[in-house]
Amino acid sequence: MAGVSGRSVPLVAVVMGGLSAEREVSLVTGRECAKALREAGYDVVEVDAGLDLGMRLSEIKPDVCFNALHGRWGEDGCVQGILEWMRIPYTHSGVLASSLAMDKQRAKEVFRAAGLPIVESVVVPREAVEAGHVMAAPYVVKPVNEGSSVGVYIVHPGSNAPRLASEMPPTVMVETYAPGREMTVSVLGGRALCLTDIITDGWYDYDAKYKPGGSRHVLPAEVPDEIAAACMDYAVRAHQALGCRGLSRTDFRWDEARGLAGLILLETNTQPGMTPTSLSPEQAAHVGISFPELCRWIVEDASCNR
Repeated sequence: MAGVSGRSVPLVAVVMGGLSAEREVSLVTGRECAKALREAGYDVVEVDAGLDLGMRLSEIKPDVCFNALHGRWGEDGCVQGILEWMRIPYTHSGVLASSLAMDKQRAKEVFRAAGLPIVESVVVPREAVEAGHVMAAPYVVKPVNEGSSVGVYIVHPGSNAPRLASEMPPTVMVETYAPGREMTVSVLGGRALCLTDIITDGWYDYDAKYKPGGSRHVLPAEVPDEIAAACMDYAVRAHQALGCRGLSRTDFRWDEARGLAGLILLETNTQPGMTPTSLSPEQAAHVGISFPELCRWIVEDASCNR
């Protein structure tokens, strides 16, 4: 592990919570990762990230930071920049990959340049979205830089232009709706782990992701070999195109009626949810990596040099 002090047992600061709309999800991720890292033999301190994060870390002097933050400030390059400046090795992707992946429109530009299948999208003022349809329905309206399906609107044919919640940002992304099955692939150190089919009663919104019984996961997904292979390949290529390190997860939609042409890459998450039943740990377990082993691997991969 880069930058480890002379301690006999490395001290890991699990940074969680934070200031984003995904604070509660991050707290769950952080607590579960802290528990797993203790089981793996590390000394662990849990840090609820606030505006004093830099000061807290300078007092703690950890050997490594496990970044368990989700959403803005935690996975968009901001905290990564602080940790780079302080020369504290940290988990998951670096500044550039984090900021690119969190900006959905810029990530799409990277994916398009890499030859990956994406839907068309535009970034427009929220007033334009509320004034009339900026593209033919069905389409999706979402913040450019949020995760966990926060602030996502699906506009169906025949519907009026949406009225957005007051907390939506002044500029939003509008993209063509991609129909079909929701699937995902985790990449660990450049290796695609598994393809999961996510089964829900409706669309895969915040409740479906985090409430008990909101969704069920089928892994490996029961799809044609061609589709499974394409998803695994696209996920690795997305990970590499963004410059990710450690663990990432790439989400897809697949319209079965259109075969391979119906496979669309939605986005890449550089800091996937990390509880034992989250999608990425489930996939790791499927290939024989326990949750404590996964957390240990992520810590050992920590860096502030790339």
